[in-house]
Amino acid sequence: MGLFDWLRGQFIDVIEWLDKSNDTIIYRFDRAGNEIKYGAKLIVRESQQAVFVNEGEIADVLGPGIYELETKNLPLLTNLQHWDHGFESPFKAEVYFVNTKRFSDLKWGTKNPIIIKDPMLGPVRVKAFGTYEIRVKDAAKVIKEVAGTDGLFTLDEVDERLSNLIVSKLPEVLAKSGISVIELAKHYRELGERIKDELQPFFNEYGFSLEKLLIENISLPKEVEKAIDEYSSMKVLKDMDQYLKFKSAEGISKGGSGSELLGLGAGLAAANHLFENSSQTPPPIPKEQFYIARGDEPMGPFTKEQVKELILKGDINKDTLVWKEGMKEWKKAGEVLSEIFKKVPPPLDEDRG
Repeated sequence: MGLFDWLRGQFIDVIEWLDKSNDTIIYRFDRAGNEIKYGAKLIVRESQQAVFVNEGEIADVLGPGIYELETKNLPLLTNLQHWDHGFESPFKAEVYFVNTKRFSDLKWGTKNPIIIKDPMLGPVRVKAFGTYEIRVKDAAKVIKEVAGTDGLFTLDEVDERLSNLIVSKLPEVLAKSGISVIELAKHYRELGERIKDELQPFFNEYGFSLEKLLIENISLPKEVEKAIDEYSSMKVLKDMDQYLKFKSAEGISKGGSGSELLGLGAGLAAANHLFENSSQTPPPIPKEQFYIARGDEPMGPFTKEQVKELILKGDINKDTLVWKEGMKEWKKAGEVLSEIFKKVPPPLDEDRG
């Protein structure tokens, strides 16, 4: 072996890429004049592919492994360079390393509210955001369709484009789902899968695979959320009002005692009070209210109209103790409510026939 053969063996090029970043998708190997020695060693690590470009034309794509760059390992480049009968001189070619690992925790979100037709609320404006994951599916296509001759192509250069694709499909998927925004939270995972499936053909055009898409939040305008909260509160109070009315009617049909009916009446009055206070209109002017002594327990409060009804029913007589705000002590109803008793007709004479 001659001296020059020995030197050539000692200075064989090693072409490799050690990625020190977390966001580089494509790296072009820096080789002076793009000249590569015949027999140079190429190291392609796991989660990498090496793409050879000859005079602007993509030739060979090599996956993980260690290669000696010669005609048998570069069949397409050999055809382009017409090396059919052997070749041992340095050659010119660009080598791009493409990162095929999974890129995760990428953000997507609506910059402005989007309008969707909700099955319950009608047209509403919503905002949404979440995360997604991608990986390179076709290294040659990513170079041709996205990166071009960029020697250092990073996520920042494609993230916004892919994020916009996601946002563009969101209204369509939400409309097809038939799910109201009120119930969307429990369907985030399902909707994320639907959007991913809808978008995969578009990601394929760029050479990427959409590995995962997560919806973290879909929100309504504050005024709509406030209206929904008020509607829910009103519905709860309305249900409570109906329940108390039912229990009151049930007690009457079963011949409930006067104290039980008074208690239900007090509960119903309290429910009505809460219901009225939940309205956004000014509350009614407070009316004069009375408490009734029933045994050792005070019952109430009752309005003057309610007290009059109880007097007419005979649940309150002149000796029943009553109290209202401003009184120092309990007094007989005949003294405090004398004007009501004057208007109450006397009982009919049972012997009168």
